[in-house]
Amino acid sequence: MHFDFTDLRLYLNILDTGNITAGARRSHLSLAAASARVRALEASLGIALFERGRRGVTPTPAGKALAQHARVLLQHAEHLQQDLAEYAKGVKGRVRLLCNTSAMSEYLPELLATFLKGHPHLDIDLQELPSTRITHALRQGAADLGIVSDAVDTDGLQTRPFRHDPLTLILPSGHPLTDGRVVSFSETLAHDYVGLNASSALAVYLEEQALHSGLRMQIRIRADSFDGVIRMVAHGAGIAIVPRAAIERRTPAPSYRCLPLQEAWAQRALLLAARDFQALPAYARALALHLAGD
Repeated sequence: MHFDFTDLRLYLNILDTGNITAGARRSHLSLAAASARVRALEASLGIALFERGRRGVTPTPAGKALAQHARVLLQHAEHLQQDLAEYAKGVKGRVRLLCNTSAMSEYLPELLATFLKGHPHLDIDLQELPSTRITHALRQGAADLGIVSDAVDTDGLQTRPFRHDPLTLILPSGHPLTDGRVVSFSETLAHDYVGLNASSALAVYLEEQALHSGLRMQIRIRADSFDGVIRMVAHGAGIAIVPRAAIERRTPAPSYRCLPLQEAWAQRALLLAARDFQALPAYARALALHLAGD
């Protein structure tokens, strides 16, 4: 078997993008060089790693196995570099942190800025994903740490409490649902919503809950931030669901009302998760302790 880390990174980039051209571009290689590396990798292993089709490539069963091992190997190599970075001036370590929408917008900016200020030789690769995708990435070794909703399955992972993060319904003042009665989520689905960007983790989560009710959310317009959503609701564009923390950090306004959601899925807490906290490299362990408040 003859391959190097460049081969493995290229292979994973091809899988992630779905075709060799995009994978080569992400790996900063020419298409010819990338194709040659893929052929050499398959020849070295004596197996086909991809099934080629008109719409791109998909991994063979052997290719799926290689992807899992490649992610672990690359992560271990990165961890080695991070642990040794303390002894080499100018060498930076990197921690990959995945989080959901609430954590990204409401809790992490100040926490991460404080941590980075005290750790000049560390970079953080921060990405927003739905909680289910975060737990999958952690199990596959594709990330060091994740912040997820307690509503998802964390079997096989270690978790620590992060924040209580209930969701709140907000409505323009005078909206028909502000008549003082308890409102169910399914009842709100008959009304127009202001939503977050469709790719945001919270938007995906809420639309999944609507589908569980047998209905769909009527999204009239989308905004890229909680602040934009709240301002649109305040001016009558529709109703919305946001974390309570997004409301609490704003000055109370008479132009919108807040109603608690009674559904269990809305009474969520956020968890800090890892495959094994003690197995993390030194920088990642330090970040985990900082985020957990230890």
